[in-house]
Amino acid sequence: MPAKSKAQQRAAGAALAAKRGEAKVSELEGASKEMYDSMSEQELEDLASTDRTGLPEHAA
Repeated sequence: MPAKSKAQQRAAGAALAAKRGEAKVSELEGASKEMYDSMSEQELEDLASTDRTGLPEHAA
């Protein structure tokens, strides 16, 4: 499932980094924290790997 906005793509990247131990879970906020808690590593990777070209900054 591709990300629908640049903000969603960035949040997924932050959550993915925390899942992999590359960032601290305590530093996550908002959407990235919710994504960390509710999504698998594979789901996060799918969102984070979305090409940002042409995506809006925020979804409507």
